[in-house]
Amino acid sequence: MQNVINNILAQVESSVLGKPYQCRLALACLLAKGHLLIEDLPGMGKTTLAHALANTLGLSYHRTQFTSDLLPADIIGVSIFNNQTHSFELHQGPIFTQLLLADEINRASPKTQSALLEAMAEGQVSIDSETYSLPASFFVIATQNPLFHAGTYPLPESQLDRFMMRISLGFPDTAAERRILLDNEKSSPKQSSALTNAITEEQLVAMQAHIQQIEVADVIIDYIIALCHITRGQNNVVKGSDTTVNIHCNPLSPRAGKALLSAARAWAFIENRDYVIPDDVQAVFSAVCEHRIELNAQEYNNKSSALCTQIIQQVDVLNPLN
Repeated sequence: MQNVINNILAQVESSVLGKPYQCRLALACLLAKGHLLIEDLPGMGKTTLAHALANTLGLSYHRTQFTSDLLPADIIGVSIFNNQTHSFELHQGPIFTQLLLADEINRASPKTQSALLEAMAEGQVSIDSETYSLPASFFVIATQNPLFHAGTYPLPESQLDRFMMRISLGFPDTAAERRILLDNEKSSPKQSSALTNAITEEQLVAMQAHIQQIEVADVIIDYIIALCHITRGQNNVVKGSDTTVNIHCNPLSPRAGKALLSAARAWAFIENRDYVIPDDVQAVFSAVCEHRIELNAQEYNNKSSALCTQIIQQVDVLNPLN
């Protein structure tokens, strides 16, 4: 299994240069059967990462460009009356796939965004009072631009909560950017279409089943509970270099705790361990919880990342509930 994981990461990192941590987080999210939100400026490699994951995992996928005029039926499909058979026939939308790439999801209206809620939460869609199941390995990888960009709609908390992780790629380091600038379009960074399937669907399902069986000690469960409980107080304090800023954050729900546990298990699996340690929880904590605890990114100047760090520092690993 570890050779397969290393092969997957090597291929993805050949497309997204200089971002090994973000690539590992993205893979951990999918192995934990979660949905992934990638937020960053245009041109940072968001869509490249999504394509690389889809091609490397060997899953069928559709890419849907979210725009202001996109309708829910354009995503989930619609029933159309057939004059020859005198019956309604379902014309499936792009959501009927194993991996859906929702590109620039926050450029669509809230009504269109909400069309994904049932699929992401329950793995099914409802059309004209009929329920249709989606593939067992259904994932959503969504990209979005920062909210201060023109023509964007903020994702509501209920939509954000459906994403197990939100990651940001950030600017590449000097060495990676040099390679990006000097290499031509058809060479490294390796284009997604040139990637080979590093895994079969059967292997992916087996990995996901194995991850659910990874051992988690009681003290790790208590550690996750304690991290969630801190956010349920009236105030959280983020200590800056010169000042102390009081931030009122959204509390982490039990669903967030389950997502954190699943992501920590997947991270342990990638690290070739069959048990979870506190480092696994800390490695995925910000990606799993940052988008759930923030209320207003502009009002608090994106201090939610610092808040995640402060929450981790407040919990004693050995005696988390004391």
